[in-house]
Amino acid sequence: MDFQGAFSGLQEFLERGGPILTWIMALTFVMWAFILERLAYFGLAHKGVAGRAIREWGARSDHSSWHAHAIRDQLISEVRLKADQNVELIKTLVALAPLFGLLGTVTGMVAVFDVMAISGSSDARGMSAGVARATIPTMAGMVSALSGLIFSSQIERMAKRRVHELADELEVG
Repeated sequence: MDFQGAFSGLQEFLERGGPILTWIMALTFVMWAFILERLAYFGLAHKGVAGRAIREWGARSDHSSWHAHAIRDQLISEVRLKADQNVELIKTLVALAPLFGLLGTVTGMVAVFDVMAISGSSDARGMSAGVARATIPTMAGMVSALSGLIFSSQIERMAKRRVHELADELEVG
C-alpha cells in the first residue's frame, strides 16, 4: 500500500473513532517515545553510568567507614535515579489510556442517544456511527494500555535488577 493510501486509511479510522481517538493516538505516541527512550538508555547509556559509579568507588581507599558507606549509598542512589527516570510517567500514561478509551465510549454513546432522540430507535444506520464512535476508542485505549503495560513492567524490573547488580558490585570493606 502506498503512503497516500495508508494516510487516508488512518484518517478515516480516526474520523470514525471521534476526537477522543486522536487524543489516544497522541497519548500512545508520547508513551512509546518514553518507553523507547528507556530501552535506549538501558541498551546504550546505563553501562557507562554504572561504570562511572564503580570507578569512583574503586578509586577510594576507604570502603569501611561511615563516610564511605554514605558515599556508596549516594552512588547507588544516583544510578537508581537515572535508571528510574520516566518510569512513573510511563506507568501514568499506561493508566490514562483506558480512561481515554472510556471517555470515547461515553461520547460515542451520547451520539447514539442523540440519533435515537431525533429519529427514534428504528434508525440502525444512524446509530451505527455512534456505536463505532463508542467502541473504537475503547479498543484503542485498551490496546495502548496493554502494550505499554508489558513494556513498563519489563523496564521497571530491568531498572531494579541493574541497580541491585550495581549495589552488589560496590563492595563494602
